[in-house]
Amino acid sequence: MGKLTLKQAAAWCGGWVDPKYENIEFLGANNDTRVIQPGQLFIVLQGARDGHDFIPMAMEKGAAAVLCSRRVGDYPAIIVDDPRIALGDIARQERRRIGFKAVGITGSVGKSTTKEMVAAVLESTFRTAKTPVNHNNDIGMPMAILAMPEDTQVAVLEMGMNHFREMAYLSSIAQPDIAVIVNIGSMHIEHLGSIEGIRKAKLEILEGMTPDGKLLLNGDDQMLRALPQQPEQEITYFGKDKAMCAVQVEDIQQTQEGLRFHVTGSHEEFVIQLGLEGEHFVADAMAAVTVALELGVIPVRIQERLAMFRNMAGRQEIFHHGETTIISDCYNAGPESMAAALAVLGKKDGRRIAVLGDMLELGDCAWAEHYRIGRIAAENAELIFAYGPNADRVVKGAITGGMAETKARSFGTHDELAQTLKFTVKPGDVLLFKGSRGMHMELVLEKFLKEEK
Repeated sequence: MGKLTLKQAAAWCGGWVDPKYENIEFLGANNDTRVIQPGQLFIVLQGARDGHDFIPMAMEKGAAAVLCSRRVGDYPAIIVDDPRIALGDIARQERRRIGFKAVGITGSVGKSTTKEMVAAVLESTFRTAKTPVNHNNDIGMPMAILAMPEDTQVAVLEMGMNHFREMAYLSSIAQPDIAVIVNIGSMHIEHLGSIEGIRKAKLEILEGMTPDGKLLLNGDDQMLRALPQQPEQEITYFGKDKAMCAVQVEDIQQTQEGLRFHVTGSHEEFVIQLGLEGEHFVADAMAAVTVALELGVIPVRIQERLAMFRNMAGRQEIFHHGETTIISDCYNAGPESMAAALAVLGKKDGRRIAVLGDMLELGDCAWAEHYRIGRIAAENAELIFAYGPNADRVVKGAITGGMAETKARSFGTHDELAQTLKFTVKPGDVLLFKGSRGMHMELVLEKFLKEEK
């Protein structure tokens, strides 16, 4: 991460700097005074409170300067019309200055896991940087770019969106050399109207790419097999379909050690062993394999890195609490990922308990999708504890799916749910905790695990 002067950054974003502060340097950027590091540029944003109110605190904590829309005190500052847009402008130019290859990763489900897998594999061969957790939007991704070392050869950038034109904006900053779309699902359908709308929004990732960029698509996803129009970029499909996919997967097995499958592509054949449960992880791993082969990583390094891979906290962590098995998958949820997590639960030995929070941003589809997930849960669990405004729909779906009324319950608070779990759970039980991020199912898990004093 190279130091930038305020003069240079202001030139990149069309801002103004008091001449006496032009040569002040900053290293990275942050918009949160709680975690800002000395020497960073403090980004002033408008939220529940005016970010300008936090400028003195940011400077007290060692911020080098401020990116803001009006002067507050005599602090080193870049004055711009819109700090959010200016942050993007600065990051776009920094990406060009460093000159790394950018791998942009998006999808409705699994893009964070895919990003981590891709980075893990590429680190075997290249100086690799990646976006941190939750840094996949128009604030987080530019800040991540500004934190990348100057000698970065490949940057792996997770790119998320929930409205039209957000992906296009991220792509204009990232300028991906390789773009990966893992899947098209119903997450964010509330804002995008339909599955076709979600696909259209995801395909905006092409807009920042050069014509000679490479587009890597999951050939097992029906929405990606038939695009509404052929892009300029070359497409490489990965998946099971031998006729369509240049990088093919076959002989998928779930063993005690995890997933095992055979890969053929780029004139190579090899076996991948992945220490994760659930076939839904195969697409994520195949995306990582395909990126790696595209960039010339040798198979043995791909095999080694994926064999060592462990998922991030909150994403299908499986651990034991006494004689109880916990599957913690609280990071986020949509219909596709919820069904996949329930399938993992359904293969476990012991009494299976699904602790499910609402899936958000489903709009008019919410009632139907929660009802459908209830039916799927009934096939994979002996008990269902549901939390959130749509919990009754989950329960109704479970009962319609054949579960006894006494085995499915809805709850209105985290405390009530956690306390009921404590009285219900027995040694040998297996519990799945999953829900959208806004449902904070990790708090239910924490309360359940907390010992009474």
